[in-house]
Amino acid sequence: MADDVHTGGCQCGAIRFRVEGSLEDASICHCRMCQKAFGSFYAPLVSVRGARLVWTRGEPKRFQSSNAASRGFCPDCGTPLTYEAPDGIAMAIGAFDKPSDIAPKVQWGVEAELPYVDSIPGLPRKGTLDDPNAAPFLVTLVSYQHPDHDTDVWPPK
Repeated sequence: MADDVHTGGCQCGAIRFRVEGSLEDASICHCRMCQKAFGSFYAPLVSVRGARLVWTRGEPKRFQSSNAASRGFCPDCGTPLTYEAPDGIAMAIGAFDKPSDIAPKVQWGVEAELPYVDSIPGLPRKGTLDDPNAAPFLVTLVSYQHPDHDTDVWPPK
């Protein structure tokens, strides 16, 4: 990935970061520890070991998930942010403002891959408002999620 400046943060906006430099080794990890840390089927991560990571608002709380690694997350909203090990820090791809720019290149921990993960792309695809029973409720929702860019006015008044 090209040398650049990449920004991101948690869902509530309490924590924001900037990565100056090249992102490396984008991957997903299927290990059970990553599944639990992300509350998901796997963890999408990208290494920032060759770049400069700056916390521009707040700082993650950390959980020592093993004898060798800790995981950073927002203490307010719980968004997973980092995987920190002796060989460097990896950031949650979904926490970046432009996660579509960071495509995973390898899968790790495949021995713990959930048996249905590969069949997910074959499931029927529907838009958020395609359910006629849920649509009237969904159109009334107001998002309090931090926008995918830095802002001086947060949280909203």
